[in-house]
Amino acid sequence: MTLNLRRSAEDIGKCAYGIFKKGSEMIGKRIGIAGGKLTGNEMARALSKALREPVVYNKVPAAVYRSFGFPGADDLGNMFQFYDEFEKELNKTGDVAVSKQLNPDMLNFEQWLYRYAGQIPL
Repeated sequence: MTLNLRRSAEDIGKCAYGIFKKGSEMIGKRIGIAGGKLTGNEMARALSKALREPVVYNKVPAAVYRSFGFPGADDLGNMFQFYDEFEKELNKTGDVAVSKQLNPDMLNFEQWLYRYAGQIPL
């Protein structure tokens, strides 16, 4: 599975500002924001490098995820099911080049990790 990487609130806000700056040419357009498209294994490799700890991607079926019982497990299971069943459609919604045009400072996943990996609890 390859997913569009969803962005931080700061990146999303800057993209929204970029849309407003473009004015009327954006009216009626649907814009999906993405900073990159990585597989779970690619994200795990980047996390391993940034955290200097081994990170392994383990795909968990959505139904199993829902059974974990913690608050929000159902919602996350639903999200993962959506990603599995609509991967192709989901990846069409976020255009990395358009996002970068709207926000030239947008970070890709490795850049984001370089900046914020120290805040990830281990």
